[in-house]
Amino acid sequence: MKLIIQIPCFNEADQLPATLADLPDEVAGFDIVERLVIDDGSTDETIAVARAHGVDHIVRLTNNKGLAAGFQAGLDACLKLGADVIVNTDADNQYYGPDISRLVVPILAGRADMVVGDREVTGIEHFSPLKKTLQRLGSWVVRQASSTSVPDTTSGFRAYNREAAIQLLVVSKFTYTLETIIQAGKQLVAIDHVPIRTNPKTRESRLFPSMGAYVRRNAVSIFRIYAQYEPLRVFWSLSALIGVVALAVWIRFVVSYIDGGGKGHVQSLILGAVLFIAAVVLFALGVIGDLLAAQRVMTQKTFERVRRIELELKVAPSHYEPGVLPTGDLNEERDPGKNETTDPALIGRAGAEEHEAVRS
Repeated sequence: MKLIIQIPCFNEADQLPATLADLPDEVAGFDIVERLVIDDGSTDETIAVARAHGVDHIVRLTNNKGLAAGFQAGLDACLKLGADVIVNTDADNQYYGPDISRLVVPILAGRADMVVGDREVTGIEHFSPLKKTLQRLGSWVVRQASSTSVPDTTSGFRAYNREAAIQLLVVSKFTYTLETIIQAGKQLVAIDHVPIRTNPKTRESRLFPSMGAYVRRNAVSIFRIYAQYEPLRVFWSLSALIGVVALAVWIRFVVSYIDGGGKGHVQSLILGAVLFIAAVVLFALGVIGDLLAAQRVMTQKTFERVRRIELELKVAPSHYEPGVLPTGDLNEERDPGKNETTDPALIGRAGAEEHEAVRS
């Protein structure tokens, strides 16, 4: 059994050493534990620091594509490197590394395909009361949208078994945390959660410039993701709401007309007509969205089949570099477009052997 711990990074040269030092070298239930750093177009020494601390694998994206894209690239590489279980953690050392052993227990026991670490945000000292309230409210909304019971939906400390990772497809450009939970809930992937510990705060979040931006972006993300999976419910609910308002406006006009004052309320008749047309348009959008949702399901299945074919054919990971360079190249930058071998399993074993040699 192989476990790969992936760490998405963007200019994390200062934080990465502590994060890597906190990760376990051995986890019960696994024969091999490897670490993979996803460099999302960093302009600092993130890659050099990662190599200096003996990471096994590196995925180097050519420019900053965002957290969601980095997460997806990491999943793809981990699968092609032969991972049976993938753990995702943040590069700012927010999560307590040794709790990985807790995180993988439900997967090893066969109870879950995906496990989310619960930070129990009410007990985090550096979270303000407002942030704790928003976290709980946002998690409640995601639980309703995904039909899951995950208490901390924005936690990036997660574990996936191979089957769950193969099925995941992140299309959001902003964050993967909410989308993967809603997607897993709609696809009936078995999800569990375990309490985990956190480390003291080391820096401010780079994802959200302000609390207002945090609320706005997450709200838009939840709506967009949910609408992708439940377009009929979203658009028909809005259509029904606007239709009721149109009916109320028309009733007001009819009452005034019966009382003899209808000529003075012609604007109510016009407003009701406009609202009714809007309701019909939303109803039609729901039907179109449902047809598109069916196409999305077929696209998802096609993506899954293509990924399985790539794994069967042992296609090398994109943007991949070994963490420890081959002997003689330690002072050289490796050409990202050059692969010494196309067998990811051999690449992983070679990197692990180099890693052990450096440590000894």
